Amino acid sequence: MSGDMFEPIVEPLVKHHHLIIPDLRGCGKSRNLPPPYSVKQQAADLAALLDYLGIASTDALGYSQGGPVVQELVLDYPAKARRLILSNTYAYNMATMKEKMEGRVAPILIRLLGIRLFVKLMISQALKQIPKEQAAWAANLIARTWGEADAKSIAAAWREAMAFDSRARLKEIKCPTLVIAGSDDNAVPMHHAKMLHDGIAGSKLVVIAGADHALMWAHPHQWLEKVNEFLDS
Repeated sequence: MSGDMFEPIVEPLVKHHHLIIPDLRGCGKSRNLPPPYSVKQQAADLAALLDYLGIASTDALGYSQGGPVVQELVLDYPAKARRLILSNTYAYNMATMKEKMEGRVAPILIRLLGIRLFVKLMISQALKQIPKEQAAWAANLIARTWGEADAKSIAAAWREAMAFDSRARLKEIKCPTLVIAGSDDNAVPMHHAKMLHDGIAGSKLVVIAGADHALMWAHPHQWLEKVNEFLDS
């Protein structure tokens, strides 16, 4: 998605924090930037953006596939991040046989179904707890983000995300870290949150009972409470 995905939680956060919400390379207003769309390149883009803005360090939040990007930012540019928030995300998204199968099938489905049908299928499975209107908003946001890209480029970006693996380097993350997960997240199941928590020394794990991958949208008050509690600590 583009940075517009954070719309539901921007207003309450901006009351207390200065927010920078970039569109990652290949997404939204950055979709015309050339490949590679690798996690490493996207993290380098974030570091360059912070340099451009004259910001020495910041609190970095990554949701879902944004999680690998901020992990890479902390690992490659440790001075850039004061604190790290990893929500509904992973260190390695191909950890089980089911996930490996899904990761390999997704690029094929993108080519066969086209982006709009693929997005509808993905939303119907991952974001079951949000109202139909909000699900349609999320689907349109993804489709609009990738609307001008060809299926080959989208599939390549998907493969780059699936290739990310920070497991061996989690111990290098030294900044205070909050890991947030939904207990019923089928898109990024609980074992991923536990892997991050176990691998990052001193990290805090918060599990929102009954929440799925739409945690930030379906349970915004609980999500905001935990994020603000961490940032204010």
